[in-house]
Amino acid sequence: MDSPIRLSRRALTVAGLLLAATTAAHAQTPDASVAPVRGQVLDATNQSAIPGAVVRWLSNPAGAATTDEQGAFSLVRPAGTDNRLIINFLGYLPDTVRAEGARYLRVPLRRSAELAEVKVEARALAYSGLTPTNTQVITSRDLTKSACCNLAESFETNASVEVSTTDAASGAKQIQLLGLDGAYTLLTLENLPALRGLATPYRLGYLAGPWIEGIDIIKGMGSVVNGYESMAGQVNIHLKDPEKTDRLHLNAYVNDMGKFDVNLNLAHRLTPKLSTALLLHTDHLGGRIDRNDDGFLDLPRATQFNAFNKWKYNSGNGFVTEIGLGALRETRQGGQVSFREKDAPNGPAYGITQETNRYTGYAKTSYAWAGRPYQSLGLLLSATDHDFTSRYGRRDYDGRQRTGLATLLFQSIIGTTAHTYRTGLSFVHDDYRETYNPSTTNSTLLARNRREQVPGAFGEYTYQNASNLTVVGGLRLDRHNLYGWLLTPRLNVKYDPAKNTVLRFAAGKGLRVANPLAENSGMFVSSREFVISPDLRPEKAWSVGGSATQYFTAFGRQGTLVADYYHTEFQNQVVADSYTDPERLLIGNLEPGGRSFSRSFLTEVQVEPVKGLQAKAAYKYLDVQTSYNGELLPRVLVPRHRLFLNLAYATAFDKWRADLTVQGYGQRPLAPEPGTAEQGPVFSPRYALLNAQLTRAFKRWEVYAGVENLTNYRQRNPIQGAAAPFGPTFDAAMVWGPVYGRMSYLGMRFTLP
Repeated sequence: MDSPIRLSRRALTVAGLLLAATTAAHAQTPDASVAPVRGQVLDATNQSAIPGAVVRWLSNPAGAATTDEQGAFSLVRPAGTDNRLIINFLGYLPDTVRAEGARYLRVPLRRSAELAEVKVEARALAYSGLTPTNTQVITSRDLTKSACCNLAESFETNASVEVSTTDAASGAKQIQLLGLDGAYTLLTLENLPALRGLATPYRLGYLAGPWIEGIDIIKGMGSVVNGYESMAGQVNIHLKDPEKTDRLHLNAYVNDMGKFDVNLNLAHRLTPKLSTALLLHTDHLGGRIDRNDDGFLDLPRATQFNAFNKWKYNSGNGFVTEIGLGALRETRQGGQVSFREKDAPNGPAYGITQETNRYTGYAKTSYAWAGRPYQSLGLLLSATDHDFTSRYGRRDYDGRQRTGLATLLFQSIIGTTAHTYRTGLSFVHDDYRETYNPSTTNSTLLARNRREQVPGAFGEYTYQNASNLTVVGGLRLDRHNLYGWLLTPRLNVKYDPAKNTVLRFAAGKGLRVANPLAENSGMFVSSREFVISPDLRPEKAWSVGGSATQYFTAFGRQGTLVADYYHTEFQNQVVADSYTDPERLLIGNLEPGGRSFSRSFLTEVQVEPVKGLQAKAAYKYLDVQTSYNGELLPRVLVPRHRLFLNLAYATAFDKWRADLTVQGYGQRPLAPEPGTAEQGPVFSPRYALLNAQLTRAFKRWEVYAGVENLTNYRQRNPIQGAAAPFGPTFDAAMVWGPVYGRMSYLGMRFTLP
């Protein structure tokens, strides 16, 4: 095992260039005098977007629009000849601009000296009406509705993404989008692929909640610019921006199991052009908690130290550079209460031990041409070194992943801003080194070593008319050193048939190379023997779907109704079959003539029935099936029905905030227990979970208290064969409900803007 000194020497320092955010230029067309005007409102100092700014016509004050999270707006032109726009936002000087003949405007607002210390947070729409993809936004305000200690808890008040526990002993969690495991969702950090490969089992615990500025959830096929791996969608995390975040933010949390979290964010503007942010996190659970008296810890004892440092240089004349460096160390110990690490590996008690060291770095720089903000050039670079050792009972599983990614990107227009394009080159290097020993008494190791080198090229064209249609078509071609040529086409269409109605359509192909050990690590906590086919092929799937978004007025306030449906059909999938043989987990390619698919339907409504009370309710239907040994069966642990309700109330000036979330789960199919002769699924019962939180805000302080699983509902016997964990009937992988019951917590936040 490497020493901490040697590990620290592997910390990465990378630098490079990034594409600037898409901007638009003034463009004049023959019908521009009657077409709606679109644009973006920006901070004149740092060119950052201003959400919540009010844009209205001088000749028609009743016709107004509010900018979204990206500072974008769209406003129908009034009858008449006066085309002057007035833009207002608290803390900035109002401005008046002329819009004759303009299809797209970029409006910089100057800060007001008198109101320089005023901070206003706008409540933006959760579902964007401007993006061509079906995008849901989780804001930093949404993240305070729950404890949100890490990324896994960031989705607790969201209906689109589910977070599930992989087993009842290791504490690993994963997301599900469109009914598919988290490995099929592209997770990006600042629009760079991150936390992939061998990091998948525990990646939701590697980002602290207080570090996150916002999360974009994109369903269906996204952009080809981000690669070919996305199949269910994309989750993009925005970390705190050094230019805009608070100078100091402290968050401390403790729960009734003795776990504590401490987060410290520090930001400083060194010069008018250079700023930095240091994000620090630590958490620790040292107690041995066994509330269901099965002899196993309900949660592993764990300690994590995590740090991330961001630097940003903004020249003010089109040149922007951002560098980020991160380091993480985490240790876990789970299993039986009587387990002690000094007794491993052949002691009488069953134990789980894990140690992870992770180093990351990225650099993004871009240049936008003066006078042509629609044209930019950039290079994105990132690198990761992920190293871990783990033991599950008498099984050893160790791995190391070294990854490097580079993308060169150019963006411009064809004639006018109605026709834009992005094109570029990319290169991905993945070096995987895995060893698996199914028993410490067996000297035969399974070594899975793989080196992937994938150069690629891509192009993406966007057409946007002046009124109601956006079409984005993309194509990328990659050359995989192990699997040859990979062609990835994708299409996204947005059409607004009426002022408050948005229709979207998405279709495309996704490909990925599976990591069968890491992605099925939850099955390590069972007596099942892993049997892996030697000729696994890349996974390929086509996805098609769409959504309808309707904005309406109810109770005198704006509401949103969304319905979406997506169908994902696999051409090939690496299938983990726990049905055919209860004693074994059979991992292989989708059988010839077999099918594997996911059908997902979601409908959600968001309203504000009274001032200060925001309510959203959703229903989700999932039909996820795969062929196992010639029979089409439902995917294990995926509920067919799910209900969701969230109520959030805030008093004037947000002094008091109360949040209640109810989640109802339908029956889940379960695999047969080891040691039985059963085949085919059995089903878990239906149940509901209630979470509540109350927050009291002061000028600089916030104090919050909450309860998770308010009714203390628990899964009976989450670990089968717990009395004999080395026997043939042991199984902690079929977890469908809470293990440790009700949990209460207390926390505080302190902020210096």
